[in-house]
Amino acid sequence: MAEGGLRLTNVTSRPRAGRPGRLDDISLDVAAGTLLAVIGAPGSGKSALIAVLAGVVARHRGYVTFDGTSLRRVATNRRGFGLVQQEDALFPALSLAENVAYPLRLRGVRRRDRARLVDSALDSVLLEHPGRRPHQASPAERQRAAIARATVFGPRLLLLDEPLSDQPAETRPAIVAALRRLHLVLGTTTVLATRVAADALVLGDQVAVLHHGKLEQVAAPASLYDRPSSAVAALAAGETNLLAGRVNGIDADGVASISLECGPTVEAQAAPGLLPRHACLFALRPERVAVAPIRAADMGGDALDATLLEVLHLGEQIRLRLLVGSGAELVVKRPAAAGTRGLVVGQTVAIAWQPSHALVFP
Repeated sequence: MAEGGLRLTNVTSRPRAGRPGRLDDISLDVAAGTLLAVIGAPGSGKSALIAVLAGVVARHRGYVTFDGTSLRRVATNRRGFGLVQQEDALFPALSLAENVAYPLRLRGVRRRDRARLVDSALDSVLLEHPGRRPHQASPAERQRAAIARATVFGPRLLLLDEPLSDQPAETRPAIVAALRRLHLVLGTTTVLATRVAADALVLGDQVAVLHHGKLEQVAAPASLYDRPSSAVAALAAGETNLLAGRVNGIDADGVASISLECGPTVEAQAAPGLLPRHACLFALRPERVAVAPIRAADMGGDALDATLLEVLHLGEQIRLRLLVGSGAELVVKRPAAAGTRGLVVGQTVAIAWQPSHALVFP
């Protein structure tokens, strides 16, 4: 593996009281300079993974190597890693800037160089009031200071556990963009754990999905979103409609015909392992559905009739809730610029999608 690369081989960890969740036979490679975003529901093992890499959880089975060297006997404070945990306590008697400078003081960096590096780190996370003490700062400011402290010394590996959880909605896009720029500037191999799919897809060079301690899928962001390997991975990567059904058959191009439990027969791209007559889950992203204020017969093709239940205007986006067949609900998203002309709650509309844009899983 190239210098700065991270490798986990059959890593298994069982939690003790008060510790993060389990890991179950995790194997993955993170290339040098890559940002791996790890997503999953609470308890999926994200924090456990960060803890194992940081050395906070020393007892685990399997092997972790960084830069070709095993970490098993390397103490946490000897690893040279930057770490931001969910509750990353700053020193209360020091200002935010002094907290950021602390790792440099430990490393004997000269005062003049220390000031320059701290200023650069504070600018990189858009922190505006570095003179405040932690108790005077907002949770968002403290979190940004923790990120700056973890990156100011140019760590060999950067470990971030929910580093944006305290950022308010109105400033979150700016700090997400700043964190991406920071990664590009540092070029440090990074593992970032988050429950927010949008952050993972924006920040990650690769995205890993954890589910009950198991590694569900690792893929580039676009591949994970458009071609998830399972229903679990599909849901982890963003909102999706999931409808139960049964497989009628699969053609030579891998397109499956599915009878949905709610009544209609639809088509979708078959996932590996899918077999005729088996129960299945049909998955369709909300933005992949076309809606028109007409009958399905007038739209033609494989269009279906649906009843419009709700229209929500969400600024740049319109969200529609539809009733399909005998009682299944489908969510549709469309750009605000598309408008809602002719779309009246309670009326029948036509919906359609490309079979290649839908997936069906065992």
